[in-house]
Amino acid sequence: MEAACAQAGWSYRRLEPLEKALSANLKWLVGYRHPRNAGRPRLAAAVREAFAQPQPLIKGAEAVGDPIEVLPAVFHALWHGHLTTPLDVPLNERGLVSTGAGGANGRGGPGSGDGR
Repeated sequence: MEAACAQAGWSYRRLEPLEKALSANLKWLVGYRHPRNAGRPRLAAAVREAFAQPQPLIKGAEAVGDPIEVLPAVFHALWHGHLTTPLDVPLNERGLVSTGAGGANGRGGPGSGDGR
């Protein structure tokens, strides 16, 4: 494969599998990447405001409104890097979420690219 890539002028590298928690979190969040999950414009702003100070995921979601409506917007914001949380531990209702500074590690969220 490496030789074929070199002939095409491409680089080739083999990556190690992701750790279980990171892989599971990314698989969960990618399901919320579509713009329909952002919710109405005021909801997205309210979600960011609720997590201006770090707090547990469920507490911030409940502060905004009905978690059934709010959680998809929270997960969408996490995917796109508008909110941040540690992704190397299982994502759950007690996990601390915040607006952070430019997303996780300053690089934006896992889907901060073009959304594909």
